[in-house]
Amino acid sequence: LSRMRLPPPTTGNLAALTLSAALCFTPLQQQALHPVSFVPIARADGDTTKFKFPPIDRANKDRCKFISSAMGQANAARDSLYDLRECKMAEAKAGGYDLSGALMAQGDFSRTDFKEAQLSKVYAPGALFDGADFTNGVVDRAFFKGASFRGALFVNTVLSASSFEDADVENADFSEAYVGQFDQRKLCKNPTLKGENPVTGAPTRESAGCTQ
Repeated sequence: LSRMRLPPPTTGNLAALTLSAALCFTPLQQQALHPVSFVPIARADGDTTKFKFPPIDRANKDRCKFISSAMGQANAARDSLYDLRECKMAEAKAGGYDLSGALMAQGDFSRTDFKEAQLSKVYAPGALFDGADFTNGVVDRAFFKGASFRGALFVNTVLSASSFEDADVENADFSEAYVGQFDQRKLCKNPTLKGENPVTGAPTRESAGCTQ
């Protein structure tokens, strides 16, 4: 029987597939894959700090657009790298979109509508989400170190295993959000967890379940 040969993957596709694999495998499985990984071994636990990505394709003028994943998975699996790094997309509409696995570092997504959107395993250090609305969304295992969420809405949002280290959450509303106990303890230690949301009037610290 003749064997069917498949065309080799492109560089962008290979990067996306390898990133998804690195995020989805267990630490032991990742160690076994380490010699051939495009992305250094990292756990998708919201605390991983070392990732290596290809340079931004600044020649792609259509790069900064919200595109819902056709795969519909929380594993951040995509057929190509979803790169929104440094994009200026303030006041955009992404309600109900599956943006899992997106690279959003240093981007501006202020006042963007993320209602009922899924942002599992997004990588967004230093990004701006001031006034963004994540109501009823799923934002689990995301990396937000140094990001800004001033006045953001996380009402009834799943925030399990997401990292808000050094993030600015002043005036954000976490009412009815799902935050694990371990994650909540870290969030309560954030010095910017204060103020009152300008839209709902909810006190920020109390809305996150932090009593002291």
